[in-house]
Amino acid sequence: MALGSIPELVQQQARTRPDAAAYWVRAEGAWQPTSWRQYGDDVRRVGKALVALGVEPGGTAGIVGFNRPEWTTFHLGCMSIGGVPVGIYTTSAPGEIQYVLDHAEATVVLLENAAQWRKVEQERGRLPRLRHVVMMRGVPAIDDPMVLSWEAFCARADQVDDATFERRLAAIQADQLGTLIYTSGTTGPPKGVMLSHHNLAWTAEVAMRITGVRPSDVVLSYLPLSHIAEQMFTILGAATVGYAVYFAESIDKLPDNLKEVQPHLFFGVPRIWEKFHAGITAKLHETAGIKRTLVEWAMRVGRRASTGAYQGRPPTGLLAWQHRLAERLVYAKLKSALGLGRARLCVTGAAPIAPDLLEFFAGLDLIIYEVYGQSEDCGPTSFNLPGKTSLQTVGQPIPGLAVQIAPDGEILVRGPNVFMGYYKDPTATADTVVEGWLHSGDLGEIDADGYLHITGRKKEIIITAGGKNITPKNIEAALKQSPLIGEATVVGDRRKYLTALLTLEPEAAAQFAAAHQVNGTQLHAHPVLLSAIRQHVETVNEQFARVEGIKKFRVLPRAFSIEDGELTPTLKVKRRVVQEHFARDIEDMYAEDGDQ
Repeated sequence: MALGSIPELVQQQARTRPDAAAYWVRAEGAWQPTSWRQYGDDVRRVGKALVALGVEPGGTAGIVGFNRPEWTTFHLGCMSIGGVPVGIYTTSAPGEIQYVLDHAEATVVLLENAAQWRKVEQERGRLPRLRHVVMMRGVPAIDDPMVLSWEAFCARADQVDDATFERRLAAIQADQLGTLIYTSGTTGPPKGVMLSHHNLAWTAEVAMRITGVRPSDVVLSYLPLSHIAEQMFTILGAATVGYAVYFAESIDKLPDNLKEVQPHLFFGVPRIWEKFHAGITAKLHETAGIKRTLVEWAMRVGRRASTGAYQGRPPTGLLAWQHRLAERLVYAKLKSALGLGRARLCVTGAAPIAPDLLEFFAGLDLIIYEVYGQSEDCGPTSFNLPGKTSLQTVGQPIPGLAVQIAPDGEILVRGPNVFMGYYKDPTATADTVVEGWLHSGDLGEIDADGYLHITGRKKEIIITAGGKNITPKNIEAALKQSPLIGEATVVGDRRKYLTALLTLEPEAAAQFAAAHQVNGTQLHAHPVLLSAIRQHVETVNEQFARVEGIKKFRVLPRAFSIEDGELTPTLKVKRRVVQEHFARDIEDMYAEDGDQ
C-alpha cells in the first residue's frame, strides 16, 4: 500500500531511528526507555507467538488492560500478521467482556491482571472459541491450562521463523481489516467498528501532518487504549512520526506523571479539562493580595492575546510586552505545575466542551484545540488548529474529507477515513453509510468560513409534549458552567416542560460546604446550596427560549460513575441509564404538579 501499513511503519522506525526511545515506563523510581529497535523486535516476537497460537489472517485477539507496553506490542504484533486486535475497556463487567470476545470470535485475549482473569474465568463457559489467555508482565502464576504468562507466551515465538512473519507483514492489503473498535455506546450494546489498514494509516498521516507533530515530541498515554483517540496518539501517531510515548502509571498517578514528563502533546476528554479547571479555581480562591491581582491581570492579558492567536496573529506592541511579562511571572510557573510546561498542542475531544472552559485556559496561555469525530471515521472529522481556530466551533474539516449537512441537519462525512462498516451487522452499516456518506448521528451547521458547529445529537433530541424539538447539549453545557455542577442531564421527552438531574463537582462542593459550615454528607439537599444552584439555573434560563428553560431540578446525592454504568469509559453520560437509575427523582419532579 502506498502509505505503508502501521505495522510496516513500526519496523521502518526501528530501522531508521534504532537507538531513539520508542517508549518510557516508570520503574524503580525512574523512567526507563525502550528503543525503537527493541520495540520493533518485540512486535515481531509477539506476532510470531500469535502465529504459534494459531491466529490466522483475519483472526481476532482481545486486549483488556491499562496502557502498558504489552498492550501496544500485542496490538501491533497482531496487526503485523494480518490479525485483528480488539481492545476492551478495563471497566467492563464480565458479561460485557464476554459479549465483545464472543462477538469478535477472539481465540486469544491479553489480560492485565488477576482481576481481569476472574472476569474471563467467570464467563469461560460462554466463550467457546477462546483458546488462550495471556497475562501481562508481573502477574503471579495462574494455575490453569488456558493461561500463559507473558514470558511463556513470548517463548512460543521460537516455534515460528522470521520468514513467516515477514510474509504475513508483506501480505497486508490496504483494504484489509486492521482493527475493531467496539463503541462504548451511550445506548444499546456496543458495535464493532471495522477500520481498514488504509483507514488507520491515512488518518494518522494527515492528523500528524496538520498538527505539526515532530519526532522529538513526547506524549503521555493514559486514556483507554480501547478508544480510537488514544490509539491515534499512543500507537498510530507514534508509528507514523517516531516520537516517544510515556506510559502513565495509573489514572491516580496522572497528575504526578504529567509534572515529570511535561509532554509536548496532550489529549484530554472534557472531563479531564474540567478537573484541571476545578483544581486551578480552588487554588485561585485560596490566593489573595498582590499574588491574586497578578494572576487576574495575567489572565486578562492571556484572553486578549488568544483572540489573535486563534487566527495565527501573535500579539504586538504593548500587548506582546505584557504577554512576555505574564509568561515569566505567571504562565510558565502555572503550566509547569500542571505538567503542561512544554505543551505545544493541547487537544480536547470525544464529547462537547463548554466555550467558557476554553476561554479560561486561554487566559493562562493554554490554547486547547477541539477535535470532532467518531470511531467510524478513525477519530477526526474536523479540527481547530493553531492559526485556524474559531471558538464555539469544532474547526474545519481535515484535508481530504468532504463534509456536508443533510436537509434534516445531520452531519455527513465522506473520505478515506470512513470505516468499512459494523462487524457482522450489515443492516446497521447500510443505515449508517449511504452512497459513501457516513451519517454521523450529530446535528450541525457549517458557517461562511467553513467552520463546523455542533448543534446536538440526532438521537438525543427531546420532543416535548407540545411537540417542540429541543437539543439538550447546549442547555447542559450552560448548566455545567457553574463550578458547583459536575454533570447535568436534561429531561423532558414527551413532558410538558424540561427538568434537570445535577451532580456536584467534588472539590467545589467541599469548598462550599466548608465556607458555609454545612455537613458534606447532606450537602446536595441543603437549602443554601440549592439556593445557589437555583440562581444559576435561572441565569441559564435567560440564555434560552422559554420552552428550553429548566423548570425544576434535582441535585443528586452522588456523582455518575462508570461502575454504575452511567458513564462510558471516556466519561460521556449514558442518558438512558441515568434516567433509569434516577427515575423516581424524575417522576417526583413531574408528579408535584400532576404532570404524569
